[in-house]
Amino acid sequence: MKLDVLLGLQWGDEGKGKLVDVLTPDYDVIARFQGGPNAGHTLEFNGIKHVLHTIPSGIFRENVVNVVGNGVVIDPVIFKKEIEALTKLGVDVSSRLLISKKAHLILPTHRLLDQASEQSKGTNKIGSTLKGIGPTYMDKTGRNGLRIGDIHSDSFENRYNNLVAKHKKMLAHYDLQYNLDEMESDWLDAIKSLKKLKAIDSERYVNQMLRDGKKVLAEGAQGTLLDIDFGSYPFVTSSNTVSAGTCTGLGVAPQSVGNVLGIFKAYCTRVGSGPFPTELFNGTGEEMRVAGNEFGATTGRPRRCGWLDLPALKYSIMINGVTSLAMMKADVLSGFETIRVCVHYEYQGERIDHLPFDMEDPSLKPIYTDLKGWSEDLTGMTAESDFPESLNDYIKFLEAELATPISIISIGPDRTQTINRN
Repeated sequence: MKLDVLLGLQWGDEGKGKLVDVLTPDYDVIARFQGGPNAGHTLEFNGIKHVLHTIPSGIFRENVVNVVGNGVVIDPVIFKKEIEALTKLGVDVSSRLLISKKAHLILPTHRLLDQASEQSKGTNKIGSTLKGIGPTYMDKTGRNGLRIGDIHSDSFENRYNNLVAKHKKMLAHYDLQYNLDEMESDWLDAIKSLKKLKAIDSERYVNQMLRDGKKVLAEGAQGTLLDIDFGSYPFVTSSNTVSAGTCTGLGVAPQSVGNVLGIFKAYCTRVGSGPFPTELFNGTGEEMRVAGNEFGATTGRPRRCGWLDLPALKYSIMINGVTSLAMMKADVLSGFETIRVCVHYEYQGERIDHLPFDMEDPSLKPIYTDLKGWSEDLTGMTAESDFPESLNDYIKFLEAELATPISIISIGPDRTQTINRN
Protein backbone atom coordinates (compact mmCIF):
# COMPACT_ATOMS: atom_id res chain seq x y z
CA MET A 1 0.00 0.00 0.00
CA LYS A 2 1.24 3.48 -0.85
CA LEU A 3 0.74 6.64 1.19
CA ASP A 4 -1.15 9.58 -0.33
CA VAL A 5 -0.10 13.20 0.22
CA LEU A 6 -2.22 16.32 0.49
CA LEU A 7 -0.49 19.70 0.46
CA GLY A 8 -0.80 23.35 -0.52
CA LEU A 9 0.62 24.72 -3.77
CA GLN A 10 0.62 28.43 -2.98
CA TRP A 11 1.64 30.50 0.06
CA GLY A 12 -0.50 28.52 2.48
CA ASP A 13 -4.13 29.07 3.54
CA GLU A 14 -5.35 27.05 0.56
CA GLY A 15 -7.96 25.07 2.53
CA LYS A 16 -6.02 21.94 3.45
CA GLY A 17 -7.86 21.43 6.75
CA LYS A 18 -11.27 21.34 5.11
CA LEU A 19 -10.17 18.90 2.45
CA VAL A 20 -8.45 16.53 4.88
CA ASP A 21 -11.66 16.48 6.92
CA VAL A 22 -13.68 15.73 3.76
CA LEU A 23 -11.35 12.93 2.63
CA THR A 24 -10.71 11.35 6.04
CA PRO A 25 -13.54 8.76 5.78
CA ASP A 26 -11.53 7.18 2.94
CA TYR A 27 -8.44 6.71 5.16
CA ASP A 28 -7.37 4.83 8.28
CA VAL A 29 -4.56 7.18 9.31
CA ILE A 30 -4.03 10.95 8.92
CA ALA A 31 -0.44 12.06 9.60
CA ARG A 32 1.00 15.59 9.83
CA PHE A 33 4.58 15.60 8.55
CA GLN A 34 5.97 19.11 9.14
CA GLY A 35 5.35 22.57 10.56
CA GLY A 36 3.85 23.47 13.89
CA PRO A 37 1.35 25.85 15.44
CA ASN A 38 2.14 28.44 12.77
CA ALA A 39 -0.38 26.45 10.73
CA GLY A 40 -4.10 27.19 10.96
CA HIS A 41 -6.27 24.51 9.41
CA THR A 42 -9.92 25.61 9.41
CA LEU A 43 -12.79 23.13 9.28
CA GLU A 44 -16.50 23.96 9.22
CA PHE A 45 -19.41 21.59 9.80
CA ASN A 46 -22.67 21.57 11.73
CA GLY A 47 -22.57 25.36 11.71
CA ILE A 48 -19.38 25.51 13.78
CA LYS A 49 -15.91 26.66 12.74
CA HIS A 50 -12.92 24.75 14.11
CA VAL A 51 -9.28 25.82 13.79
CA LEU A 52 -6.49 23.27 14.32
CA HIS A 53 -2.85 24.27 14.59
CA THR A 54 -0.87 21.09 15.28
CA ILE A 55 -3.34 18.22 15.57
CA PRO A 56 -4.15 16.53 12.21
CA SER A 57 -7.41 17.54 10.57
CA GLY A 58 -8.87 14.02 10.71
CA ILE A 59 -9.37 14.25 14.48
CA PHE A 60 -13.14 14.86 14.20
CA ARG A 61 -13.79 11.56 12.44
CA GLU A 62 -14.30 8.36 14.44
CA ASN A 63 -12.23 5.23 13.79
CA VAL A 64 -9.37 7.21 12.25
CA VAL A 65 -5.94 7.47 13.86
CA ASN A 66 -4.23 10.87 13.75
CA VAL A 67 -0.42 10.96 13.94
CA VAL A 68 1.76 13.96 14.70
CA GLY A 69 4.96 13.01 12.87
CA ASN A 70 8.61 13.52 13.73
CA GLY A 71 8.88 16.47 11.33
CA VAL A 72 6.38 18.52 13.35
CA VAL A 73 7.38 20.93 16.15
CA ILE A 74 5.03 21.12 19.14
CA ASP A 75 4.24 23.94 21.53
CA PRO A 76 2.88 22.10 24.62
CA VAL A 77 0.77 25.09 25.70
CA ILE A 78 -0.97 25.49 22.33
CA PHE A 79 -1.28 21.71 22.02
CA LYS A 80 -2.98 21.49 25.41
CA LYS A 81 -5.45 24.23 24.46
CA GLU A 82 -6.28 22.41 21.23
CA ILE A 83 -7.00 19.22 23.12
CA GLU A 84 -9.14 21.02 25.70
CA ALA A 85 -11.20 22.65 22.93
CA LEU A 86 -11.70 19.30 21.21
CA THR A 87 -12.66 17.59 24.46
CA LYS A 88 -15.37 20.21 25.07
CA LEU A 89 -16.83 19.22 21.70
CA GLY A 90 -16.98 15.59 22.76
CA VAL A 91 -13.96 14.41 20.77
CA ASP A 92 -12.17 11.47 22.40
CA VAL A 93 -8.69 12.77 21.63
CA SER A 94 -6.69 10.16 23.53
CA SER A 95 -8.13 7.30 21.47
CA ARG A 96 -7.51 9.03 18.12
CA LEU A 97 -4.15 10.77 18.58
CA LEU A 98 -0.56 9.48 18.52
CA ILE A 99 2.58 11.63 18.79
CA SER A 100 6.03 10.84 17.48
CA LYS A 101 8.68 10.55 20.16
CA LYS A 102 11.00 12.32 17.73
CA ALA A 103 8.85 15.45 17.31
CA HIS A 104 10.66 18.50 18.70
CA LEU A 105 9.38 20.76 21.48
CA ILE A 106 8.96 24.52 21.21
CA LEU A 107 10.22 26.13 24.43
CA PRO A 108 9.06 29.49 25.80
CA THR A 109 12.52 30.84 25.01
CA HIS A 110 12.12 29.76 21.39
CA ARG A 111 9.14 32.09 21.17
CA LEU A 112 11.14 34.89 22.78
CA LEU A 113 14.00 34.37 20.33
CA ASP A 114 11.53 34.46 17.44
CA GLN A 115 10.06 37.71 18.73
CA ALA A 116 13.47 39.28 19.34
CA SER A 117 14.78 38.31 15.91
CA GLU A 118 11.73 39.61 14.05
CA GLN A 119 11.73 42.84 16.09
CA SER A 120 15.38 43.47 15.28
CA LYS A 121 14.69 43.33 11.52
CA GLY A 122 12.66 46.54 11.59
CA THR A 123 11.14 47.19 8.19
CA ASN A 124 12.74 44.02 6.79
CA LYS A 125 10.53 41.65 8.79
CA ILE A 126 9.80 38.31 7.12
CA GLY A 127 6.31 38.10 8.62
CA SER A 128 6.93 35.41 11.22
CA THR A 129 3.94 34.16 13.23
CA LEU A 130 6.16 34.52 16.34
CA LYS A 131 5.33 30.97 17.45
CA GLY A 132 8.97 29.99 17.90
CA ILE A 133 9.01 27.72 14.86
CA GLY A 134 12.27 28.98 13.31
CA PRO A 135 14.38 28.89 16.50
CA THR A 136 13.06 25.39 17.27
CA TYR A 137 14.09 24.06 13.87
CA MET A 138 17.45 25.80 14.32
CA ASP A 139 18.01 23.91 17.58
CA LYS A 140 16.91 20.73 15.82
CA THR A 141 19.52 21.08 13.09
CA GLY A 142 22.02 22.36 15.67
CA ARG A 143 21.48 19.14 17.64
CA ASN A 144 20.41 20.94 20.77
CA GLY A 145 16.67 20.33 20.66
CA LEU A 146 14.36 18.56 23.07
CA ARG A 147 11.92 15.99 21.77
CA ILE A 148 8.69 14.41 22.96
CA GLY A 149 10.56 11.28 23.97
CA ASP A 150 12.78 13.34 26.26
CA ILE A 151 9.94 14.41 28.56
CA HIS A 152 9.85 10.89 30.01
CA SER A 153 13.58 10.92 30.79
CA ASP A 154 15.07 11.53 34.24
CA SER A 155 17.49 14.00 32.64
CA PHE A 156 14.76 16.13 31.06
CA GLU A 157 14.79 18.93 33.64
CA ASN A 158 18.56 19.27 33.44
CA ARG A 159 18.55 19.31 29.65
CA TYR A 160 15.74 21.84 29.62
CA ASN A 161 17.59 24.17 31.99
CA ASN A 162 20.79 23.93 29.92
CA LEU A 163 18.97 24.85 26.72
CA VAL A 164 17.16 27.75 28.40
CA ALA A 165 20.49 29.05 29.73
CA LYS A 166 21.84 29.02 26.19
CA HIS A 167 18.79 30.90 24.93
CA LYS A 168 19.09 33.53 27.66
CA LYS A 169 22.63 34.30 26.53
CA MET A 170 21.35 34.75 22.99
CA LEU A 171 18.49 36.98 24.16
CA ALA A 172 20.97 39.23 25.95
CA HIS A 173 22.08 40.48 22.52
CA TYR A 174 18.59 41.88 21.82
CA ASP A 175 16.65 44.77 23.26
CA LEU A 176 13.71 42.69 24.44
CA GLN A 177 11.83 42.89 27.72
CA TYR A 178 10.27 39.61 28.85
CA ASN A 179 8.90 37.70 31.83
CA LEU A 180 9.97 34.10 31.41
CA ASP A 181 8.62 32.86 34.75
CA GLU A 182 4.96 33.17 33.76
CA MET A 183 5.52 31.59 30.35
CA GLU A 184 7.55 28.79 31.88
CA SER A 185 4.88 27.94 34.46
CA ASP A 186 2.23 27.38 31.77
CA TRP A 187 4.70 25.43 29.65
CA LEU A 188 5.75 23.01 32.40
CA ASP A 189 2.09 22.45 33.31
CA ALA A 190 1.36 21.61 29.68
CA ILE A 191 4.24 19.13 29.65
CA LYS A 192 2.36 17.16 32.32
CA SER A 193 -0.59 16.92 29.97
CA LEU A 194 1.64 15.80 27.10
CA LYS A 195 2.94 12.94 29.22
CA LYS A 196 -0.56 11.48 29.38
CA LEU A 197 -0.79 11.09 25.60
CA LYS A 198 0.54 8.09 23.71
CA ALA A 199 4.01 8.69 22.24
CA ILE A 200 5.18 6.27 19.56
CA ASP A 201 8.00 5.52 17.13
CA SER A 202 5.89 7.02 14.35
CA GLU A 203 8.12 5.89 11.49
CA ARG A 204 7.62 2.25 12.51
CA TYR A 205 3.91 2.76 13.05
CA VAL A 206 3.24 4.42 9.68
CA ASN A 207 5.25 1.87 7.75
CA GLN A 208 3.50 -1.00 9.54
CA MET A 209 0.13 0.51 8.67
CA LEU A 210 1.16 0.56 5.00
CA ARG A 211 2.37 -3.04 5.18
CA ASP A 212 -0.96 -4.01 6.73
CA GLY A 213 -2.81 -2.49 3.78
CA LYS A 214 -4.14 0.50 5.71
CA LYS A 215 -4.77 3.76 3.87
CA VAL A 216 -2.61 6.65 5.08
CA LEU A 217 -2.95 10.33 4.14
CA ALA A 218 -0.03 12.67 4.86
CA GLU A 219 -1.23 16.19 5.69
CA GLY A 220 1.04 19.11 4.87
CA ALA A 221 1.05 22.56 6.47
CA GLN A 222 1.77 26.01 4.99
CA GLY A 223 2.34 25.86 1.21
CA THR A 224 4.91 24.94 -1.44
CA LEU A 225 5.95 28.55 -2.02
CA LEU A 226 6.89 28.76 1.66
CA ASP A 227 9.23 25.75 1.50
CA ILE A 228 12.62 26.44 3.08
CA ASP A 229 14.44 25.25 -0.07
CA PHE A 230 12.03 25.91 -2.93
CA GLY A 231 9.91 28.80 -1.69
CA SER A 232 10.29 32.58 -2.04
CA TYR A 233 13.36 32.66 0.20
CA PRO A 234 13.98 34.26 2.70
CA PHE A 235 10.24 34.89 3.12
CA VAL A 236 9.55 31.23 3.85
CA THR A 237 8.84 28.88 6.74
CA SER A 238 11.51 26.72 8.41
CA SER A 239 10.52 23.28 7.11
CA ASN A 240 10.10 21.39 3.86
CA THR A 241 6.46 21.83 2.90
CA VAL A 242 6.78 19.86 -0.36
CA SER A 243 5.87 16.21 -0.93
CA ALA A 244 9.49 15.14 -0.37
CA GLY A 245 9.07 16.39 3.21
CA THR A 246 6.73 13.47 3.76
CA CYS A 247 9.68 11.09 3.60
CA THR A 248 11.75 12.89 6.23
CA GLY A 249 8.76 14.08 8.26
CA LEU A 250 7.21 10.63 8.65
CA GLY A 251 10.07 8.25 7.92
CA VAL A 252 8.68 6.67 4.76
CA ALA A 253 10.65 5.75 1.64
CA PRO A 254 10.12 7.69 -1.63
CA GLN A 255 8.62 4.63 -3.32
CA SER A 256 5.96 4.56 -0.61
CA VAL A 257 4.42 7.81 -1.87
CA GLY A 258 1.41 7.31 -4.12
CA ASN A 259 -1.03 10.02 -5.16
CA VAL A 260 -0.21 13.66 -4.47
CA LEU A 261 -3.23 15.95 -4.22
CA GLY A 262 -2.25 19.58 -4.67
CA ILE A 263 -4.59 22.25 -3.32
CA PHE A 264 -4.86 25.78 -4.65
CA LYS A 265 -7.29 28.66 -4.38
CA ALA A 266 -9.07 29.93 -7.47
CA TYR A 267 -7.06 33.10 -6.82
CA CYS A 268 -3.95 33.82 -4.70
CA THR A 269 -3.36 35.03 -1.16
CA ARG A 270 -0.35 35.59 1.03
CA VAL A 271 0.15 36.54 4.70
CA GLY A 272 3.19 38.52 5.79
CA SER A 273 6.07 39.86 3.75
CA GLY A 274 7.57 38.56 0.53
CA PRO A 275 7.11 38.71 -3.25
CA PHE A 276 3.62 38.32 -4.69
CA PRO A 277 3.62 39.04 -8.46
CA THR A 278 -0.17 39.11 -8.94
CA GLU A 279 -1.06 41.05 -5.78
CA LEU A 280 -3.90 43.54 -6.14
CA PHE A 281 -3.69 46.90 -4.39
CA ASN A 282 -7.09 48.16 -5.53
CA GLY A 283 -10.73 47.65 -4.71
CA THR A 284 -10.74 44.29 -6.48
CA GLY A 285 -8.21 42.93 -4.00
CA GLU A 286 -10.27 44.24 -1.09
CA GLU A 287 -13.41 42.71 -2.59
CA MET A 288 -11.66 39.33 -2.71
CA ARG A 289 -10.49 39.71 0.88
CA VAL A 290 -13.97 40.44 2.17
CA ALA A 291 -15.74 37.81 0.04
CA GLY A 292 -13.21 35.13 0.98
CA ASN A 293 -12.89 36.18 4.65
CA GLU A 294 -9.17 36.35 4.02
CA PHE A 295 -7.77 36.80 7.49
CA GLY A 296 -5.12 34.49 8.94
CA ALA A 297 -6.50 31.58 11.00
CA THR A 298 -3.40 31.70 13.21
CA THR A 299 -2.53 35.41 13.32
CA GLY A 300 -5.77 37.13 12.31
CA ARG A 301 -3.77 39.30 9.93
CA PRO A 302 -5.50 40.38 6.70
CA ARG A 303 -4.22 38.35 3.77
CA ARG A 304 -2.87 39.98 0.64
CA CYS A 305 -5.01 39.01 -2.36
CA GLY A 306 -4.40 38.71 -6.09
CA TRP A 307 -5.20 36.82 -9.28
CA LEU A 308 -4.20 33.22 -9.92
CA ASP A 309 -0.52 32.79 -10.86
CA LEU A 310 0.01 29.91 -13.31
CA PRO A 311 3.84 30.03 -13.58
CA ALA A 312 4.00 29.66 -9.78
CA LEU A 313 1.36 26.92 -9.81
CA LYS A 314 3.14 24.98 -12.56
CA TYR A 315 6.34 25.20 -10.53
CA SER A 316 4.59 23.76 -7.46
CA ILE A 317 3.03 20.95 -9.48
CA MET A 318 6.47 20.04 -10.84
CA ILE A 319 8.24 20.14 -7.47
CA ASN A 320 5.62 17.97 -5.77
CA GLY A 321 4.84 15.50 -8.54
CA VAL A 322 1.15 16.40 -8.22
CA THR A 323 -1.20 13.79 -9.67
CA SER A 324 -4.47 15.67 -9.19
CA LEU A 325 -5.66 19.10 -8.08
CA ALA A 326 -8.30 20.57 -5.81
CA MET A 327 -9.48 24.11 -6.51
CA MET A 328 -10.76 25.87 -3.41
CA LYS A 329 -12.94 28.95 -2.93
CA ALA A 330 -14.41 29.02 -6.41
CA ASP A 331 -17.44 30.65 -4.79
CA VAL A 332 -15.40 33.73 -3.84
CA LEU A 333 -14.99 34.70 -7.49
CA SER A 334 -18.76 34.83 -8.09
CA GLY A 335 -19.70 38.35 -9.13
CA PHE A 336 -16.47 39.27 -10.89
CA GLU A 337 -17.35 40.22 -14.47
CA THR A 338 -13.82 39.41 -15.65
CA ILE A 339 -11.38 36.98 -14.07
CA ARG A 340 -7.72 37.50 -14.79
CA VAL A 341 -5.10 34.75 -14.80
CA CYS A 342 -1.34 35.28 -14.94
CA VAL A 343 -0.05 33.01 -17.71
CA HIS A 344 3.52 34.32 -18.10
CA TYR A 345 5.96 36.75 -16.51
CA GLU A 346 7.86 39.56 -18.12
CA TYR A 347 11.34 39.37 -16.58
CA GLN A 348 14.44 41.36 -17.51
CA GLY A 349 13.04 42.05 -20.97
CA GLU A 350 12.00 38.45 -21.67
CA ARG A 351 8.78 36.47 -21.42
CA ILE A 352 9.20 33.47 -19.10
CA ASP A 353 6.97 30.71 -17.76
CA HIS A 354 8.87 29.78 -14.60
CA LEU A 355 9.77 31.25 -11.22
CA PRO A 356 13.06 33.16 -11.46
CA PHE A 357 15.67 32.94 -8.71
CA ASP A 358 15.02 36.54 -7.66
CA MET A 359 11.28 36.99 -7.36
CA GLU A 360 11.84 40.44 -5.87
CA ASP A 361 13.42 41.75 -9.05
CA PRO A 362 11.39 44.89 -9.90
CA SER A 363 11.38 43.91 -13.57
CA LEU A 364 9.17 40.87 -12.81
CA LYS A 365 5.67 41.66 -14.08
CA PRO A 366 2.67 39.36 -14.58
CA ILE A 367 1.22 38.90 -18.07
CA TYR A 368 -2.50 38.21 -17.88
CA THR A 369 -5.20 36.60 -19.95
CA ASP A 370 -8.82 37.52 -19.25
CA LEU A 371 -11.68 35.07 -18.87
CA LYS A 372 -15.39 35.67 -18.51
CA GLY A 373 -16.58 35.57 -14.91
CA TRP A 374 -19.80 34.25 -13.43
CA SER A 375 -22.46 35.85 -11.25
CA GLU A 376 -24.23 32.76 -9.91
CA ASP A 377 -24.04 31.86 -6.20
CA LEU A 378 -22.22 28.52 -6.13
CA THR A 379 -22.60 27.78 -2.42
CA GLY A 380 -25.87 25.85 -2.70
CA MET A 381 -24.92 23.75 -5.72
CA THR A 382 -24.70 19.99 -5.24
CA ALA A 383 -23.29 18.74 -8.54
CA GLU A 384 -20.90 19.78 -11.29
CA SER A 385 -23.84 19.87 -13.68
CA ASP A 386 -25.12 22.91 -11.73
CA PHE A 387 -22.01 24.96 -12.52
CA PRO A 388 -22.36 28.02 -14.75
CA GLU A 389 -20.72 27.72 -18.17
CA SER A 390 -18.10 30.35 -17.31
CA LEU A 391 -16.91 28.33 -14.30
CA ASN A 392 -16.67 25.18 -16.43
CA ASP A 393 -14.64 27.17 -18.97
CA TYR A 394 -12.35 28.39 -16.17
CA ILE A 395 -11.78 24.83 -14.97
CA LYS A 396 -11.09 23.55 -18.51
CA PHE A 397 -8.68 26.41 -19.16
CA LEU A 398 -6.72 25.66 -15.98
CA GLU A 399 -6.60 21.91 -16.63
CA ALA A 400 -5.22 22.53 -20.13
CA GLU A 401 -2.62 25.04 -18.91
CA LEU A 402 -1.54 22.93 -15.91
CA ALA A 403 -1.73 19.55 -17.69
CA THR A 404 -3.17 18.10 -14.47
CA PRO A 405 -6.77 17.09 -13.71
CA ILE A 406 -8.78 19.13 -11.21
CA SER A 407 -10.65 16.44 -9.30
CA ILE A 408 -12.26 18.53 -6.55
CA ILE A 409 -13.97 21.93 -6.53
CA SER A 410 -14.77 23.63 -3.22
CA ILE A 411 -17.73 26.02 -3.34
CA GLY A 412 -17.97 27.03 0.32
CA PRO A 413 -16.34 26.57 3.73
CA ASP A 414 -18.55 23.72 4.98
CA ARG A 415 -17.46 20.12 4.44
CA THR A 416 -20.68 19.53 2.46
CA GLN A 417 -19.81 22.29 -0.03
CA THR A 418 -17.40 20.11 -1.95
CA ILE A 419 -17.88 18.76 -5.46
CA ASN A 420 -15.92 15.63 -6.39
CA ARG A 421 -15.49 15.61 -10.17
CA ASN A 422 -14.30 11.99 -10.17
